[in-house]
Amino acid sequence: MANCLVAQSGGPTSVINATVAGVVKANQMNPYYDKVFGGLNGIEGILEERFVDLTNMSDEENRILRQTPSSALGSCRYKLLRENEADFVKFFEVLEKHDIETVFYTGGNDSMDTVYALTQYAEKNNIKGRRFVGCPKTVDNDLMVMDHSPGFASAAKFIATTAKQTHLDSTVYTREDVFILETMGRDAGWMAASACVTGIVDVLVLPEVPFVKEDFIKAVKKHMDAKGKCYIVVSEGVRYANGQYLAAGESKDDTFGHAVLGGSGQALRDIVLEAGLSPRAKVQDLANAQRSHATEQSLVDVTESFRLGMSAHMRSTDGTFTGKTVCVVRRDTEAYDVEYIATDASNIANHVKNFPMEWILPDFAGVSQEALDYIKPLLVGQPTILYDEIGMPKHVVPYYNR
Repeated sequence: MANCLVAQSGGPTSVINATVAGVVKANQMNPYYDKVFGGLNGIEGILEERFVDLTNMSDEENRILRQTPSSALGSCRYKLLRENEADFVKFFEVLEKHDIETVFYTGGNDSMDTVYALTQYAEKNNIKGRRFVGCPKTVDNDLMVMDHSPGFASAAKFIATTAKQTHLDSTVYTREDVFILETMGRDAGWMAASACVTGIVDVLVLPEVPFVKEDFIKAVKKHMDAKGKCYIVVSEGVRYANGQYLAAGESKDDTFGHAVLGGSGQALRDIVLEAGLSPRAKVQDLANAQRSHATEQSLVDVTESFRLGMSAHMRSTDGTFTGKTVCVVRRDTEAYDVEYIATDASNIANHVKNFPMEWILPDFAGVSQEALDYIKPLLVGQPTILYDEIGMPKHVVPYYNR
């Protein structure tokens, strides 16, 4: 038997480690590989041969790993460029040296492109015995083919919970007040839209709809005139019709060529105050909290992420299984149920699944019932969280810090 390797890339989620735990547990139940290596800091660490042996992980550590947020193996923003052949040569030399047959790579669009690129290189150079399997994750929920991306449901649950609680906080005074909640979502509005399950969102601003300042002012004024308060949820990636981001602090230096955003909430606050809509406007930017608040994981999310890792391992026992991404799709049944399928990584790489336009209500009024019916089942359930002696949730010590 040979070995396998699992690594993580891109932005973390609160359940990304559950997929790693699933791969490890599956190999303990069906030891197809001699060793399960964890690659530290994704492609970057693999090229430097920085590995940790996860093969004999204890049941307790596996359980705690599932409730540990962020990327326990470390992540990276390293772009594996097809024209940089030296990286590919080095990568395959490392696999050969450590007898690694299969690489499980957990990440988003760019990570699935890495799976695709490595598969292409192996085929082009007639390299046998090396296989690559994508395990998707992203809080943005913008990956094609799958019904939803692992990581989204827990982020959505945190956003909805935070919206509900901050709405209560923002309405305690009799004075006029505007509250603005800013979520992640560079290209797609899934995360901001998830706040609407609470029924408290007055104005929803999504990237899919070009921002028109005058229409926004009109929508906010409607609520201020009616009740003297307005609760707004905005995605970080909102743009004007010319493509310019609403957030003035935009840059393009995250090494993948993506805009580094943040500040759309502040931009809306400035518009509210300058238009005289309210004497007060407060902004709550959820920033990294929405992808790392693991004590409010969705049970659906953490369970599916764990099982996805197990499914990826199971499928990899087929010696022809490579260049694929394992996905969660919803069954057409009355009660919520899913199945795990596999698709070519190329079907996901470099594509974006936007929030459906037909689910967006006009005049910033929120989302349709169909959208709510899609989101609500994903938030169901709370995993049993293990705590230490002082009441803090238990987390594994990140493997890159050991």
